[in-house]
Amino acid sequence: MAKTEAELLAFLGELGIEVETRRHAPLFTVADSQALRGEIAGGHTKNLFLKDKKDNYFLVTVDEEAVVDLKQIHHLIGAASRVSFGKPEMLMELLGVIPGAVTVFGLVNDTQGRVKAVLDAALMENAVINAHPLTNEATSSIAAADLLKFIEATGHHPVILKVSA
Repeated sequence: MAKTEAELLAFLGELGIEVETRRHAPLFTVADSQALRGEIAGGHTKNLFLKDKKDNYFLVTVDEEAVVDLKQIHHLIGAASRVSFGKPEMLMELLGVIPGAVTVFGLVNDTQGRVKAVLDAALMENAVINAHPLTNEATSSIAAADLLKFIEATGHHPVILKVSA
């Protein structure tokens, strides 16, 4: 069963990771979330839940403004073929979130390590990174180094690559 926002925040607390979480109306797109820019400092994420033809799954987390070439990204991330967006059912099964709430924090629900975590190098230049805490009704701010610590604590090995143009 997928973890809740409260369980995620408790997990972060157990790791000694501090986050600041702000509640807001549900945000479904980057355009929706850009309305909050003056209120929440740091890098804001856009997440791509991708799969290749061999059913390998990837969560690619980039800056909200990043341009990603979906026709070429498979060469960068180690996919077996060109990629497409993963189906909503697999998003829920693997990351425990719905479309519109895709987040790097969803890795906490991928207990079998089926999703490869890819972070864009440009995003990781931010001291603070913002992501949904398993719900699109809040945004959590986390230090970039703590984000890496969190991902590793979930059993994933984050790969930092230049995936944006």
